Amino acid sequence: MSSFSLDQLKIFRAIAQQGSFKRAADSLYISQPAVSLQIQNLEAAVGIPLFNRSGRKAELTEGGRIFLEYCGRILELCDESYRALTDLEDLKGGSLVIGASQTTGTYVMPRLIGEFHRRYPEIAVQLRVLSTRRAAYGVAEGKLDLSIIGGEIPNELVGRLRIELYAEDELALVVPAQHALANCEVIDKEILYTMRFIALDPESTTRRVLDEVLRRFNIDVSRLNIEMELSSIEAIKAAVQADLGVAFVSATAIEKEIHLGVLRRIQVSGLTLRRPLSLLTDPQRYESRAAKVFREQILANYANGLLSPQPN
Repeated sequence: MSSFSLDQLKIFRAIAQQGSFKRAADSLYISQPAVSLQIQNLEAAVGIPLFNRSGRKAELTEGGRIFLEYCGRILELCDESYRALTDLEDLKGGSLVIGASQTTGTYVMPRLIGEFHRRYPEIAVQLRVLSTRRAAYGVAEGKLDLSIIGGEIPNELVGRLRIELYAEDELALVVPAQHALANCEVIDKEILYTMRFIALDPESTTRRVLDEVLRRFNIDVSRLNIEMELSSIEAIKAAVQADLGVAFVSATAIEKEIHLGVLRRIQVSGLTLRRPLSLLTDPQRYESRAAKVFREQILANYANGLLSPQPN
């Protein structure tokens, strides 16, 4: 086996991801003949064919699938080494990639990232709002520096990732300003069964967590009158505001609407709904100085506390 280059590995990975020599060439902004030549040279270097060329789609051989796994690890190590060297510049450059579940990513992380950017304007920050599963795997695969999630991570990653309690997200019952109970400070739990509810899709992590928390307080979820299921928190807020029903949503998601007076928050007697949020990092990977500073200086402001202030 002779040597191969990092450029060849990048081209090989692009073909495997795109499933086509042409699409890989387009994604890398190089010609298709150049891609083909580099793969020929790579196959000559490793001594085995990496792709089956019998069909229209570029399919990996068995050896190609094995090589792809090592290829990913090699390129990840190269990225880590570059970031480690960039850190020597005393946070004058570099990048930070953060993953977050829907509620945290939409309503909390932008202001925290804004604070970080004001302190370290030369660091490029990316925020990726993902499902809990994808946010967890993003950390495990080295695509994300850290993630903050509100659900359970896949069992196969429990022993691999460092999981720390980050904060608690309070879930509040909200009604439109014109609702008959809008001026009630507290209602009895039994009244919940008479209300028309709007909820997230039952397969969403937030919905599953909410149902689980409600059951802990002896709320029979099956008796709740769920008239509408929507795919986003913003859609739910708009539907509640239009007097189509009421909803349980994160308190962080309704701060603006409560301030404007278009939604009202009602306390339920004996019911305090909170879900834990976890900070995920990978102890086996290099932690950049940017990630460490963000974790220690920015996230620490909310650590082990509530994401949003208590209502007046």
